[in-house]
Amino acid sequence: MKKYKQLTSGQRYQIYGLKQAGLNQTRIAQKMGVDKSTISREFRRNKDQRGWRPKQAQLLRDERKQACINDKQFSSDSWAEVERLIREDLSLEQAASQLELEGELQISHEAIYRHVYADKRDGSDLYQHLRCQKPRRKRYASGQERRGIIKNRVSIDERPAIVDQKTRMGDWEGDTVIGKNHKGGLVTLA
Repeated sequence: MKKYKQLTSGQRYQIYGLKQAGLNQTRIAQKMGVDKSTISREFRRNKDQRGWRPKQAQLLRDERKQACINDKQFSSDSWAEVERLIREDLSLEQAASQLELEGELQISHEAIYRHVYADKRDGSDLYQHLRCQKPRRKRYASGQERRGIIKNRVSIDERPAIVDQKTRMGDWEGDTVIGKNHKGGLVTLA
């Protein structure tokens, strides 16, 4: 599957020029180097009574993008209502649906999650009313490797000199070898 990229303002003016030249959607897509569904979607989503025009198409796109950042546009009273429902131990999906049914607020549960975790960072206890807590994330200090570390391990450099002579019984040396692509392993003990 190809990675989707949104059209830029300049590309919209280029589409307009190609459309004015009489090219169909498939030919416009080929000239632009995009999938034909991108052009079809652009014409369908960004038109008004007068049809599709690049300036108005860009404005409609900008309005949709701003609407996606919807947790920034709510007032403190709206957030107070959201918090009230969460403190009644409703799930975030239920709270979002309840607000929409009451016609008060249209908000996604993802926006509510962002608000709750921002609230947690600010020291509030709202997160404790979530139905299921996210597991704690492992924090790795300064990029240190933590796999395969043996506690109280003694480095081979610190072993007694008599072990190097290999004259007595009972001194062990071990090592591991991991196979290609981490398939298979070998432990050697001497």
